[in-house]
Amino acid sequence: MNFEYYMPTKVVMGRDCVKKQAGLLAPLGRHALIVTGRSAEENGALDDVLSALGANGQQATVFCRVTPNPGIPCIREGIALLKSAGADFVVAIGGGSPMDAAKAIALLSVQERTDEHIFDGGYAPEALPMAHIPTTAGTGSEVTPYSVLTNDVRQTKTSLSSPALFPRVAFLDGKYMARLSPEISLNTALDALSHAMESMLSRSATPLSDTLSEEAIGLIVPLLCKAQNGSMTLEERDTMLYASTLAGMAIAQSGTTAVHGMGYALTYFHNIPHGRANALLLGETLRLCEEKKVRALPRILAACRMTLDGVTFLLDSLVGKREEIGKEELEAFAVQAAQNKNIQKSVYEPTPDEVRRIYLRSFGCDAGEA
Repeated sequence: MNFEYYMPTKVVMGRDCVKKQAGLLAPLGRHALIVTGRSAEENGALDDVLSALGANGQQATVFCRVTPNPGIPCIREGIALLKSAGADFVVAIGGGSPMDAAKAIALLSVQERTDEHIFDGGYAPEALPMAHIPTTAGTGSEVTPYSVLTNDVRQTKTSLSSPALFPRVAFLDGKYMARLSPEISLNTALDALSHAMESMLSRSATPLSDTLSEEAIGLIVPLLCKAQNGSMTLEERDTMLYASTLAGMAIAQSGTTAVHGMGYALTYFHNIPHGRANALLLGETLRLCEEKKVRALPRILAACRMTLDGVTFLLDSLVGKREEIGKEELEAFAVQAAQNKNIQKSVYEPTPDEVRRIYLRSFGCDAGEA
């Protein structure tokens, strides 16, 4: 029972909480750089944030050029706009990509690094103040100290980590997700599920992170089919958002495991959405955990209220037809993924051959002999 818990983000949840709790933005600064994608105008989140800032007498500049899976050029563009506008705090609106970009902008605008040293680590706990408004229910980035960026040099995704990357405040309002497509709703929900399960399979898991993960899993699993068929009510979207945040709070303590480390190649080389990439690999990973008698697995299955076969069947039905990726390419992914730091963080720590087997079996290839 020896563990620590640190999560300095103030979480506010409720309908219209951005405008009702506008005063929480006032202490952050006088001029906000709003980091977002183009959907923020469509779901009403940008209007709400601009209204809240205006009520406080704060200025705002909008950076809406964040691309999916942002890389260093996107971050550089955001930093340049922040400095030219004279912004002194950051507001993120969106899913994982805008929130990850916002964190990197807030960090690198006060801790300058050349492009080749951005992923070296060793950051001081210093960044511009941030507020985050998630508009998808999956990433949990509104309550984590991580920013995950595309790393073109290593041809994967790599995280920046610092306590300074915890936002000061997160506003949770499911209304911004009312128009999400079934595809995005499902992929982001699968990301949240993967976070919760992987947190429990991490060497850094704690009793408190496990409790958060179990609650998240129990809320997410019954809603997955509704996410897939587009039948979620607004109240169910609130529930999914809450569960996603719980899962984010869990990985803020434990980090993720081999599933994330393996999924990055699928996203980088085949543009497979991050949550789907995780889900494609999760079933075989859980089967490996069964082989290795991982102690957390029964608790994960109990939270799902399913057997292992039931969970893998559900995942198979949700991901549907899998992408066609050749055996040779998958084996190359396995070689790269076996070096990922998330491998060693996994209690089931897969060997290089087991990483290879997960990739191949996940895409219907004969694993055979290594």
